[in-house]
Amino acid sequence: MSAIPRLIRQKFNVGWLTFYWEQNWQKKHTAPFQLQRILMLSEPIAVTLLVIDVFEQMGVDYVIGGSLASARHGLARATMDSDLVADLKFEHVRDLIRQLGDDFYVDESAVKNAIERHSSFNLIHLETVFKVDIFIPKPRPFDRNQIKRGIRQIVATDPERTVKIATAEDTILAKLDWYRLGGEVSERQWRDVLGIIAVQGEWLDEAYLRQEASILGVADLLERILNR
Repeated sequence: MSAIPRLIRQKFNVGWLTFYWEQNWQKKHTAPFQLQRILMLSEPIAVTLLVIDVFEQMGVDYVIGGSLASARHGLARATMDSDLVADLKFEHVRDLIRQLGDDFYVDESAVKNAIERHSSFNLIHLETVFKVDIFIPKPRPFDRNQIKRGIRQIVATDPERTVKIATAEDTILAKLDWYRLGGEVSERQWRDVLGIIAVQGEWLDEAYLRQEASILGVADLLERILNR
């Protein structure tokens, strides 16, 4: 198996958030965020990039969601996995396993089952035991649009690397959806949403949030959290 190059780890320690802050956020006057998030994201991003590289080589559209997206838009927290929404098809399975098989544990039957059921499967990085959860889009407009609306963000320089990350609004909506599906008991999902709203504030598109929250059936949760 191949190890994650040390150079990649070093670059992501300072590159994932610092570069984007210095080169883009200050110039465009968008919402501020905290530089202490950097060290928490080194390994998750490095491992996730191994999967993203394969997706991009295969032409599979994707977007980063979950805790990495909420850390990008809100407040960071420690995480043992990362989430990718990926438009995988049955014809991608063999090539996916071939390209990831040396670095990740991949269960072929789990991949096919997830594609068939529009559910999820996980990839376990053999060197670090870090888990990458892959979510197949459900047959509803929000899931497809979440991928289409993903924004390219710089995560490293020399050479420059960009990845697609879910927008702040779609990250909020996805987390509220999961919060409801989980019986509204996950403090972690709720805190992630609070963190995004605290950091993004007036930069959020509240009209879009309310429109999509109504469709997803989480309008009451959105109003509760916006009116705190």
